[in-house]
Amino acid sequence: MLDIFPASYTDQTDTELVNAFRQGDREALEQLIRRHQMFVYNVAWKMAFNPHDAEDLAQDAWVKVITNLATFKGESEFRTWLYRIVVNHFLNVKKRPAEKMISEFGEYFGGLDSLADEVLTEEEQLQREREIEEVKVSCTAGMLLCLDREQRMIYVLGEIFDVDHKIGAEILNISSDNYRQRLVRARKDLHQWMDKKCGLVNKSNPCRCAKKTNAFVKQGWVDKDNLLFNVNYLQRINKVATSETNIGFEQTDKLYKTVYQAHPLQQPRQPDLILKNVLDHELVKSIFRL
Repeated sequence: MLDIFPASYTDQTDTELVNAFRQGDREALEQLIRRHQMFVYNVAWKMAFNPHDAEDLAQDAWVKVITNLATFKGESEFRTWLYRIVVNHFLNVKKRPAEKMISEFGEYFGGLDSLADEVLTEEEQLQREREIEEVKVSCTAGMLLCLDREQRMIYVLGEIFDVDHKIGAEILNISSDNYRQRLVRARKDLHQWMDKKCGLVNKSNPCRCAKKTNAFVKQGWVDKDNLLFNVNYLQRINKVATSETNIGFEQTDKLYKTVYQAHPLQQPRQPDLILKNVLDHELVKSIFRL
């Protein structure tokens, strides 16, 4: 099992790899990237809503990390230092196409309401299970884009990946109290809309993933022969998010948490290509003479 934020994490391995790389060991850098690539890529995915943009974001973030390695003094855990650079990059990079299209809860859920419902038989639901799951994951991932970037990042860290509030605060370079307050606010903003509209968390809402599947296909949002969300994964997030966050936690919030932690933990389509592109980047090569 892969645990992105294991309670048993120690900084020694990362520090040894950093020191080895500084002495010219290219393989040490490759190991360092592989150790943290899953986290970087999956956070990029949640911020960008697209595997292609997620790969570009992750690659650019790694270049920024590597070119700043000289500034790492060991005054904090390497993991915290690395994720702070990555998160700041994701927060400040120019908006990706999906962020420009989706930005407001009312408009997003209004668009979903306008899609025609088509009831599928039980047999059809079984036959189209992968497409229905694609609708579920893509639709709920799209809801995250209605949060502003900082809210989205805090929700992804604190709610979806169960990052401890102290680690989350360090990554974002804010106080623990501030982090807690912002997480509670992000959770409230998202959950109140889901409670009014989404049948996954409130059974009195009429919206159902199976009923919207044909509409998603007709709109071109789901391609059964080229799935984007319900593909390229070995396990789901709930298998790696192991430390529960209880910041302002209400019992009903578990419903929302369950929805998002059931999302796939995405694997980069070509992880070795991301690694190669990072190591072959002209700036990286010029600094470290790779």
